[in-house]
Amino acid sequence: MADGVVDIKRIVDDAEKKMVKAVEITKKEFLNIRTGRASIALVEGIQVDYYNTPTPLKGLANISTPDPKTIAIQPWDASVINEIERAILKSDLGLTPINDGKVVRISIPSLTEERRTELTKIIRKVAEEGRVGVRNARHEAIEHVKKLEKAKTIPEDSSHATQKDIQKHTDKLIVQIDEALKHKEAEIHSI
Repeated sequence: MADGVVDIKRIVDDAEKKMVKAVEITKKEFLNIRTGRASIALVEGIQVDYYNTPTPLKGLANISTPDPKTIAIQPWDASVINEIERAILKSDLGLTPINDGKVVRISIPSLTEERRTELTKIIRKVAEEGRVGVRNARHEAIEHVKKLEKAKTIPEDSSHATQKDIQKHTDKLIVQIDEALKHKEAEIHSI
């Protein structure tokens, strides 16, 4: 029976890691969706050609939001400012940088009602993908537990208790995704 307990712990731990990862990915996706409010998360991951090496923007410059509608990027090495501007233009953000030779500024335009509706659909899809990721991890874990029960490696009551624990964790993480979605929707509609 000791092997069964070890297997259950491993199955539950793996499932929890996969579920948490799905939630983290969902929240990160939300950060990358432009809402009309300046956020360094929009640009910090953009890859800039720095001496023929793709480098994340956050590794080349100080990024700040001096006001809710502006992102300011001040490179530590002034010679890379044109590459930063080029990388922003090539990104799929649809933003136009203004380069004054020392700082690149990006003005975030206000959202139209049509764009708000479109963004709401996008974030709901991202949230559903996150929920599916959590549920898939749950399904996989429960199937493993059922196999252990069927093989008589663990008793039936342990199987049911483990399945209940996995479901509780699933429900908790789905709530986190729903709360993040609600927050992002409020952000989109408040700007």
